[in-house]
Amino acid sequence: MRIRTASLASLTLVASLAHAAGFKLESPTIKPGSKLSEAQVYNGFGCTGKNVSPALKWSGAPKDAKSFALTVYDPDAPTGSGWWHWVVYNIPADVKELPEGAGTIEGKGLPAGSKQAKTDFGAPGFGGACPPPGDKPHRYIFTVYALKTDKLDIPPEGTAALIGFTINANKLASASFTAKYGRAK
Repeated sequence: MRIRTASLASLTLVASLAHAAGFKLESPTIKPGSKLSEAQVYNGFGCTGKNVSPALKWSGAPKDAKSFALTVYDPDAPTGSGWWHWVVYNIPADVKELPEGAGTIEGKGLPAGSKQAKTDFGAPGFGGACPPPGDKPHRYIFTVYALKTDKLDIPPEGTAALIGFTINANKLASASFTAKYGRAK
């Protein structure tokens, strides 16, 4: 019986991983590995971009996904803990894309029920790229998560780290792409 249970668990894991391999995140405005445009650059901290969240589309999510979450993270920020540029959660399971500009502070372009957390800029909404002048180009990792719950129960002042923990505790699959941005000295 123990061997049969272990075999069944292994097959379930393999099937789950195979399905997750088909889960992908794309953007019509950002190509993986490319440089972010001025539209996705922050307007502040010495940067003069437009601070507009890009259009994002995902496909191939596990059929049992009950909601989605989205993060944009810069692991290269000189903070010791990276920098959270956007955190959106409680995106309904029937939603498969976010339009360009959905990440305003008010979140008016987000689907009903979706929530945004404060970023490391101190407010909710998309905060564009703005690495220190002269740093090597930073990586901006866009990730969508398929979740096994329809709602993450996050306190109003929940941090990006707390939400990240909760996302990972409920993750069925994730899909990512990375873009870069740097500023001359």
